[in-house]
Amino acid sequence: MSKSNNFNEENSNHSCNPTFDSILEQRVMSRRGFLGMSLSGVAMVGGMGLGLTGCSLGGDDDVTASVSPTTPPTPLNPVLAALGFTAVGKSLLDKVVIPTGYSFQIIYALGDPLSTATPAYKNDGTDGDFDNRAGDHHDGMEYFGLDAAGKPSVSAADRGLLAMNHEATTDEKLSSHFIHANGGTTTLPRPAAEVDKEVAIHGLSVVEVKVTDKKWATVQSSAFNRRVTPLTPVEIAGPARGNAQLITKYSQDGKTTRGTINNCGTGKTPWGTFLSGEENWSGYFTRVAADDTARGGDKSVVALKRYGRSAGGTSRHGWETGGTDDKYARWNISKTGASTNGSDDYRNELNGQGYIIEMDAYDKTKALKKRSALGRFAHESAAFGTPVVGKPLTVYMGDDSRNEYMYKFVSKAVWVAADANPADRMAMGDKYLDEGTLYVAKFNADGTGEWIELSMSNAKITGFAGYKFADLADICINTRLAGDAVGATKMDRPEWGGVNPVTGEFYQTLTNNSNRNVDPTGSSQLAPDNANPRAYADVDGKKGTGNPNGHILRTKEGATVGAFIWDVYLFGAEADADKGLINLSNLTEEQDFSSPDGLAFSPNTGICWIQTDDGAYTDVTNCMMLAAIPGRVGDGGAKTLSHPKKDGTKLDVVTQVGAVPAADKLKRFLVGPKDCEITGLCETPDGKAIFINIQHPGENTKLADLANPDLYTSQWPANASYGAGKRPRSATIVITKNDGGRIGS
Repeated sequence: MSKSNNFNEENSNHSCNPTFDSILEQRVMSRRGFLGMSLSGVAMVGGMGLGLTGCSLGGDDDVTASVSPTTPPTPLNPVLAALGFTAVGKSLLDKVVIPTGYSFQIIYALGDPLSTATPAYKNDGTDGDFDNRAGDHHDGMEYFGLDAAGKPSVSAADRGLLAMNHEATTDEKLSSHFIHANGGTTTLPRPAAEVDKEVAIHGLSVVEVKVTDKKWATVQSSAFNRRVTPLTPVEIAGPARGNAQLITKYSQDGKTTRGTINNCGTGKTPWGTFLSGEENWSGYFTRVAADDTARGGDKSVVALKRYGRSAGGTSRHGWETGGTDDKYARWNISKTGASTNGSDDYRNELNGQGYIIEMDAYDKTKALKKRSALGRFAHESAAFGTPVVGKPLTVYMGDDSRNEYMYKFVSKAVWVAADANPADRMAMGDKYLDEGTLYVAKFNADGTGEWIELSMSNAKITGFAGYKFADLADICINTRLAGDAVGATKMDRPEWGGVNPVTGEFYQTLTNNSNRNVDPTGSSQLAPDNANPRAYADVDGKKGTGNPNGHILRTKEGATVGAFIWDVYLFGAEADADKGLINLSNLTEEQDFSSPDGLAFSPNTGICWIQTDDGAYTDVTNCMMLAAIPGRVGDGGAKTLSHPKKDGTKLDVVTQVGAVPAADKLKRFLVGPKDCEITGLCETPDGKAIFINIQHPGENTKLADLANPDLYTSQWPANASYGAGKRPRSATIVITKNDGGRIGS
């Protein structure tokens, strides 16, 4: 997430629900509690993989169906016992640094043509036609293999499709300055031509990649290549389809919307389609100051404020000022029409954004679908539990804003092996993702947790005073409010998640929280607690206070669909930080990191790849990617932190820290160029090539310095001999091992 896209810093959760801190403050996980359990005791609480949950019986949130434990899923290939590369050091260079014995290629950057009719990218701000070029801010992506005949293949390792998110754009004062010749207009109204270009660089892309003479490259002439933008027609699927809250001037029946925006994390379904999470979408829209009054104070005002769109709030780019055309009017979500249902304006337009969207990367003829049953919030990735024949599928998700929640979805349909290779892949999405049960996480002080059902059978939802839910569609559209209603636990910006192929446990990055304080003042500050036990200043005193370095949480499912246990796998920290209060994972110079964001597991090696999007550690190193071979929930122990308070007393916090990572189980694998975020990861089926995205290098370049390339904070990838011009560009790289072996071994 770029520094300019600060909408994930918004905190619209003003519910009285417990924070992770307040819960963990109670969690004295002593010798009498969870930390003192024998291994057999832990196994009784959490003896099943995450993909093996059963269906809810309905009713109160504590009524669940029991399921039988099964053996953990088996990885595709033997899991590495140790990482086989030499860790790279921290770097402030404007280049990509990887271990000795590895090589990388830049293969797909902002503006690269997706058709033979599209000219090469000049990279001077004069380029257009982004409907046929790579978008900006490359983010999450997935690999889809192609055999020699161009047919879908689960084993093809030398030819495939990359389906990719284009999250946002590098901007300053409204304008996306690198894609406009003179930096663009920084006052309102914005010119239509600038708005059109900025809209088009958002969304998704699909590009064919292929190995020729041991070199990877995109295939510009491929019939698979495509762009999806915020103007692409999209279907609404699941409970919200046709709901009154989706009716707009564009969609009179509430069954369609236009496009997808601010896409961040991804997922790959067991039937071979691409899932993309719509993250900080609300900031692209605006409401006039008098809109609450115009709406008559109905419940839509409550929902809009809960999603960060208060009346009078400005939009990120001012796209609503591009002209009178409908494509600009949609960004103003004020009630301007006389209709009672919103069919003559865009008062309901915001409700069409904020979902997991599904795309068949292989088939342009299939409409994209927003899977509303998975809820609406600031979505990151969608991580599937391991499919087991005869059991429902489970999808794990996080809401990336301060004090928001963690979710899971359990399908109504049970997995059928033949569905892994269907004739119609999008039909499988209809089967598994449109019907099921959505849950939100509540973390208990004793190290256990509850998945609380979000449905009209839950009395806490039907009796919620803050918002009157009408039906399941209302819950799926206003999921944050449903989480408020049932008392879900406020979390510290849940980012990407992944399921460990060895243990079946779910890992969730919690990027950071600047609001931690031993002596909290004001409603925005939180005291340290058992799961978030740190409150400190950045080691250099320059990059923030609170918990600026973030941590990674992990959960293990219990014997019922509504139960789990949890601990903290890793705490981000500088190696020289106080090991008693900050560096709780005892990280060394080869392992230290800050602000974990992207996270993905390799099915080949079991490696957990951790990517950072950091502002607290960038005085020491650029953002990075680490490789880890993690253990399992409960492999560490209790640790007590004694924080000195202003009044001379101490705040003692007992926390559960995962086992200290050994030198050969956690290493820095990559450091990126200046001002970038490392994000997005997928690999070929043989594990011998991984694809990584370098997002927004040079994002701190000032608009005033655009005319002087010497003042750019980064000139990557041009300084690596890729492409024209010197303006920095987001780009995809592919990494291979020089001896042809599996990555990380």
